[in-house]
Amino acid sequence: MENIISGNSKSGQLAPGARQPARAGLAAFVGTMIEWYDFYIYGTAAALVFGQLFFPPGDPFLSRMAALGTFAVGFFARPLGGIVFGHLGDRLGRKKSLVITLMLMGIATVCIGLLPTYQQIGLWAPVALVALRVLQGVAVGGEWGGAVLIAGEHAGRQRRTLFASFAQLGSPAGLILSLLAFKWVTAMEPQAMLDYGWRLPFLASAGLLLIGLLIRLGVNESPEFETSRQQRAASAAPLLEVVRKAWPLLLLCIGANTIGIAGVYFTNTFMIVFTTEYLGLAKSAILACLFYVAFIQFAIQPLAAWLGQRFGAARFLKIAAALAILSPYPMFVLVKQGAASGNAWLMVMGIAICVICMASFYSVIAGFVSGIFETRVRYTAISLSYQVCGAIAGGLTPLIGTMLAQRYHGEWWPLAIFYSLMSAVSLLSVVALDRLRHLHADQA
Repeated sequence: MENIISGNSKSGQLAPGARQPARAGLAAFVGTMIEWYDFYIYGTAAALVFGQLFFPPGDPFLSRMAALGTFAVGFFARPLGGIVFGHLGDRLGRKKSLVITLMLMGIATVCIGLLPTYQQIGLWAPVALVALRVLQGVAVGGEWGGAVLIAGEHAGRQRRTLFASFAQLGSPAGLILSLLAFKWVTAMEPQAMLDYGWRLPFLASAGLLLIGLLIRLGVNESPEFETSRQQRAASAAPLLEVVRKAWPLLLLCIGANTIGIAGVYFTNTFMIVFTTEYLGLAKSAILACLFYVAFIQFAIQPLAAWLGQRFGAARFLKIAAALAILSPYPMFVLVKQGAASGNAWLMVMGIAICVICMASFYSVIAGFVSGIFETRVRYTAISLSYQVCGAIAGGLTPLIGTMLAQRYHGEWWPLAIFYSLMSAVSLLSVVALDRLRHLHADQA
């Protein structure tokens, strides 16, 4: 395992002129914003309309669960994307992988917007939907690790936490775009929204794809990767090397990412289901609340990254995870009061409490995890850990939340305990990773 953990290697010493931190940070931000926009519009559509459009009519609960099941499929495809593009990124370069993932995501998303419904082609509709969702999952599975590395490796070791957060900032930006798109289409007549309105956010991805490609093509390859390639230090089989030599680190990185991933889909995708189905809130009302919360997340993440860089990533992550354990209880109290009284700002305040803690953790975890592994296996290692966590924690969170809400008739306390447990997993994993890193440093 000592050959995998990052130390003071030569790859960290590069000529300043080889770096493009600002351009690489912009490319990471814009690219991940587009990727997450595509991913989030699927989640929003799954919560709002896919149950009606792509599955047999009948029990609304079963249709809703089926739609959320296709949402989960994308997460289960993400580890495959992490493996494939992690291998390409560690062998051929970060930039090549990132261009391919962006193109794959854009094409799959536009095709979803063109799909016929169940009423038009029967069972072929959900089959095609699942196939395209798998392609989305593969694309985003390869995107995250490359975006974190292209920004973090251009910035260098001393500024890695801050610049790696540019990739994380794409998530709330993509969420804002997706909510804007669905805020617009849900204002349409209900039948028009079902007939064609839901397709418009997916088709708009074509224009975003062209913008993202133009920006990404203008960025140089990662300086650390180029140095590693010149030194012929690339791993012949990065996946095997990581799994065989550093599986404890891999498992801890999976655990560390839990609340940063699961929290997003709990406070967004699942909260749409919970507030509309169990609290009787209008769809437009919860989307408006989530829209304002997304701006709060977008504002808090750069500040959190700066604080994490200044005071130490590990220390900051421990505090953020501890606060995340406590955050769902005031959230549910305020959301329930707001829904009952019609006070939207109570709901915004409640969800924002959770999101501030979760987003602070999410902003810093990328730089912390990427700094653990050596350059030659870094893309594969962080992609696999993040995407396996995404498959488990991200894909299952809306399903488990919906099942708990149904089982306990809309009571919020089992949901709050579920959220706290996920936060505790992240806290314990970060504590263990920090100890292992210090132990390795003492032995070096």
